[in-house]
Amino acid sequence: MRILVTGAGRAIGAATARALAAGGHEVVATARDPASLAGLDVHLRLALDVTDDASIGTALAEAGELDGVVNNAALTAKGPLESFPVEHMRAIFETNAIGPVRLLQQVLPGWRRRGSGVVVNISSIQGRVGTPLEGAYAASKFALEALSEALYYELGHFGIRVVVIEPGYTGPGMKRSGDHPGDPAYAELWAQWAGTDAAVTGPGGRPGPETVAEAVRRAVEDPGTPLRVPVGADAATVLGARSRLDDAEFEQAMRAVLGITW
Repeated sequence: MRILVTGAGRAIGAATARALAAGGHEVVATARDPASLAGLDVHLRLALDVTDDASIGTALAEAGELDGVVNNAALTAKGPLESFPVEHMRAIFETNAIGPVRLLQQVLPGWRRRGSGVVVNISSIQGRVGTPLEGAYAASKFALEALSEALYYELGHFGIRVVVIEPGYTGPGMKRSGDHPGDPAYAELWAQWAGTDAAVTGPGGRPGPETVAEAVRRAVEDPGTPLRVPVGADAATVLGARSRLDDAEFEQAMRAVLGITW
């Protein structure tokens, strides 16, 4: 299969490109800065900005006919929503939620006529659980989850599969696009929330991006893959608890695990 991967310059995107290539697929690795793709042994390395229709069109013309797309490109930043710059939030949404739609709108008509294709959208545990100081990122991933679910119902009729991958905390972590500390009144929240990932990932720390990459490869290859695929022990634990508990019970459980008193 020929699979295009966005945001393939580092971390999950780069690991996914490698895993798919190792699985025998023709990988079209893309990133805003194509120089970041130099270390990837893949079919094609192309510049692609998912927030720009012209960039998407140019990349797709060079990529040729695709069998699948992995929407991985994303931005993140932390800060209390009281003062989080709306323009920065808009940029996060443009990349994380609207970007995949921009790309797919240029791909799906051909797939629909052909009757096949697979979309793999990289969400996050935060696509189903909102967390303090990460509201902008979480909201963008909640949006991606909703869009993915709608696409799942719209496109299955045409033989097009949609899968949402939901990683937990994964090393080395996303490249941040600039945090916003906000008012000093939030200093204690910042202090309490620092290092909470260690409480849910355990002594082994964050697993590497290869774990997510393998989940993507399986999703591409296995037609029986469900709509949502949590990845990582922390994702399974947290999302499992979120589905079983009501809001108050979940809050109590997470406060106990994370030691949050804020």
